[in-house]
Amino acid sequence: MQLIGMLDSPYVRRVAIVLRVAGVAFEHRSISVFRQMPEFSAINPVIKAPTLVTDAGTVLMDSTLILGALKGLVPAARVGPLWPAGGAALEQALRCEALALAACEKSVQQVYETQLRPTEHQHGPWLERVRAQMFTAYDLLEAAWGGRDLTPSEASIDQPAITAAVTWSFTQDLLPGLIDATRCPRLAALAAHAERLPAFQALPMH
Repeated sequence: MQLIGMLDSPYVRRVAIVLRVAGVAFEHRSISVFRQMPEFSAINPVIKAPTLVTDAGTVLMDSTLILGALKGLVPAARVGPLWPAGGAALEQALRCEALALAACEKSVQQVYETQLRPTEHQHGPWLERVRAQMFTAYDLLEAAWGGRDLTPSEASIDQPAITAAVTWSFTQDLLPGLIDATRCPRLAALAAHAERLPAFQALPMH
């Protein structure tokens, strides 16, 4: 099984960390969708990261769909912590993961707009809208975190916590100073703790 994509993508990194935490064996291939387009295209003509190539040779893409497909490969002892079985716990987990992914999407859009698009072609009103959406997603995620664990172990961390931590680290690294830790102290604390876990250390953003 191969995971294709750079770890500076929060989508690639969250999949890689979930796979490592879950104990699923995989080979990570750091191929850039920008600098190595022909090589990436040979694996996935859509050139979308993350891409997962299964042992059967099937090419999958989109981080959420990849993780959903891999749920059946995760050892039973690890399914519970990563994927709540149902009921209120599952609803809360899905809400937190969705908010984290929204914050992630809006962070990535700002990076593309401010760091890849020439200044004279950047659209101020659109950028302001995306930024407001990111702030709202982070504010709601901070509130939703409530009583959730801020210092999970590698054995107890779940998908929302991994995604939230990866996303917060990405925003802080690529959009420094845009959102202060004092605005979202729970998320800042979670990310600081998670980045010290072995799985996060083994799969750094840079």
